[in-house]
Amino acid sequence: MQNCGPPGMQLNTPGEKMNSLQVVSLTLLLAAAASAQGLKLGKCPQPAVQANFDAARYLGKWYGIQKLPTTFQKGQCSTAVYTLKSPGVIGVLNSELRDDGTISSTEGTATVKDPAEPAKLEVSFSKDSPPGPYWVLSTDYQGHTLVYSCREVGLFHRELAWIMSREPTLPEATVQELRSILSSVGVHVDKLVPTNQDETYCAPMSQ
Repeated sequence: MQNCGPPGMQLNTPGEKMNSLQVVSLTLLLAAAASAQGLKLGKCPQPAVQANFDAARYLGKWYGIQKLPTTFQKGQCSTAVYTLKSPGVIGVLNSELRDDGTISSTEGTATVKDPAEPAKLEVSFSKDSPPGPYWVLSTDYQGHTLVYSCREVGLFHRELAWIMSREPTLPEATVQELRSILSSVGVHVDKLVPTNQDETYCAPMSQ
């Protein structure tokens, strides 16, 4: 049976229409599932990082101010303490106060993958899991730091971001400036959540 469409127009058979619908449905399903898991379609962006990064000046204690939600960091009063273990190797101690009042701490190491790009580190917390990217996008060493991490998962990518400060608070103007950097590389800054650093609430962290 011949197609009855205009010359040069190929009409889809019922089977072809069904295949097209299945592809569209599968694509939408994958996109919905990815969104639920915090994934975004496409490859990781390649944002500019802090120029002339000096790890020695970066050492010490940082307080979490805002972050993209993670499955491994759900508490409040979060801090990160960085110490020099050996040349090119930084010790990492992440701590937070859980809802039940207990303190959770995780130790790891951060290393520079390429000496030509010292602001691009890789952090590992377990021998059983691969290291994750830890890119310092902006820091003044004494006040703020902006950290970005992205890992590709098939056709998607999962990204993390942290705004941290040397003090439990950070001026709103600085926060907005750092959020604009994230926004410029496609991060959905509306998903950033604040970290509670109230002195009274976080008192157990200083004991």
